[in-house]
Amino acid sequence: MINAKPTQEFVPIKEVRDGIVVLKDGGIRAIILANSVNLSLKSDDEQRATILQFQNFLNTLDFSVQISIQSRKLDIRRYLLLLENRMKVQSEPLLKLQTKEYMEFIKNFTESVSIMTKNFFVVIPYTHTNLGPKSGMFTNLFSKRNKKEEEMKNQLDFEEKRSQLEQRVSVIQQGLSRCGIKSAQLGTEEVVEVFYKVFNPGELEGKIEIN
Repeated sequence: MINAKPTQEFVPIKEVRDGIVVLKDGGIRAIILANSVNLSLKSDDEQRATILQFQNFLNTLDFSVQISIQSRKLDIRRYLLLLENRMKVQSEPLLKLQTKEYMEFIKNFTESVSIMTKNFFVVIPYTHTNLGPKSGMFTNLFSKRNKKEEEMKNQLDFEEKRSQLEQRVSVIQQGLSRCGIKSAQLGTEEVVEVFYKVFNPGELEGKIEIN
């Protein structure tokens, strides 16, 4: 009999604290959401300038980053439900008919053409190398700490790592801004939502409610 392992064992994430992803190996990550730039709307000179600026920005970095693009099929159910509710309260017959025809057009168009939405994320890492003594019988004997001291040590270690990571986040956001790209660091709830959508793609087709 094969014993199935829980999904958590295959996910390297330990927790998300204050918008920071804490990994099981002690490393931490910050996630920045960036907007896109439509180069096709720019002149040839503007396109070259933008690409050159982005190239220079990447060349100045002394740490690695990961650029992740999340593509999802556009979910228009909420929009269609909104139109349907408005159509029900519409008293003008002609406007009601036009709304119904418009809804049919939207449905047929989205069924024949896959319309995708894209989110652009920049993942910024920081890993602090701890060269402390290795664990062993004598180490465990002389380095016992009570729970409160251990929690304080872990918190101080996290704050030190976060301080270094925030400096990298600032560097990335400033570089993106010079390229004409707006960005924002994700908070705890937003980070959790991103990973939830990654690991639960099927649940995106759940019920849609309009308040």
